[in-house]
Amino acid sequence: MTPETAFSIANALVMPQWILMAVAPRWFVTQWLTRTLLIPMVLAVIYISYLFSGTTPLDFSSFGTLQGVMSLLGSGQKGVALAGWVHYLAFDLVVGCWVLRDGQERGIRHWLLIPCLFGCFMLGPAGLLLYGVIRLIASRVGSMRIAPQKSN
Repeated sequence: MTPETAFSIANALVMPQWILMAVAPRWFVTQWLTRTLLIPMVLAVIYISYLFSGTTPLDFSSFGTLQGVMSLLGSGQKGVALAGWVHYLAFDLVVGCWVLRDGQERGIRHWLLIPCLFGCFMLGPAGLLLYGVIRLIASRVGSMRIAPQKSN
């Protein structure tokens, strides 16, 4: 499979789950996907296969410096660039799954989670940060929750 095809497939794989998490968060399929992390696991297979499929072996020491990472990503190897992108897709989706599950467990209103999910999808850590702020506020302001927080 060409890197361009794999790129299109990886992008298409994540979209349904992001949409389900936003519009059908409590549907059993959505809940199953967020618990099993099936799509990030499939992305992991794509990631590994393209990360190690380049014409030159991957130089792990490149991860130790900014210049090394820039060299890796700017090497012109489509497989390495694709692996980098799939890495973002997979981990952003994992974080989005956690945000949804954690928010539901804490009883945070879903409309407050939607901007966080969108932030995770588009800007990764920024969505996580937004959720952290909402989670902190929700723990102090009962009106942001739909149910009392569960005690352990």
